[in-house]
Amino acid sequence: MILLLLGATTPAAAKTPGEVGVGEILRDAPMLGLSGSSRLLSDYRGTPLIINVWASWCGPCRQEMASLDRLSRRYGGKQFTVIGISTDDYPEPARAFLQKSGTAFSHFIDTRLLLENMLGANKIPLTILVDAQGRVVGKYYGAKEWDSPEALEVIRKTFRLQKN
Repeated sequence: MILLLLGATTPAAAKTPGEVGVGEILRDAPMLGLSGSSRLLSDYRGTPLIINVWASWCGPCRQEMASLDRLSRRYGGKQFTVIGISTDDYPEPARAFLQKSGTAFSHFIDTRLLLENMLGANKIPLTILVDAQGRVVGKYYGAKEWDSPEALEVIRKTFRLQKN
């Protein structure tokens, strides 16, 4: 029932080149900093990770960003980390959107399509749940209210977190 509220996980559609599927370990990749310094994807190993793939021109991406920010501000860093990956071709519109939206979590830009392809972002927004070992445990396409009780329950169960 909860998965129906959030939408289906990985669809049966064709994979993007080099896509890592649910149950597979993400390969390491450099991430170009958009709202901070550049990092390696492996820097986030050891704690569950929520990756949101978005673009400044994407209406549904813009719609869900506030809920991701609230989720990050409330739980981020304690039980899991939230990061954003922009698929914008140029950093300027992505930075302008981030400045306007005021999100507090780290964002990176993927102008070379490396992360977009590896994460399977042939449709956006895409939110990926990754366990502490770097294994993809869920993929959700489309805008969601990530701080809703239903989404929090999915996150809690997926990451096997204690109820607050």
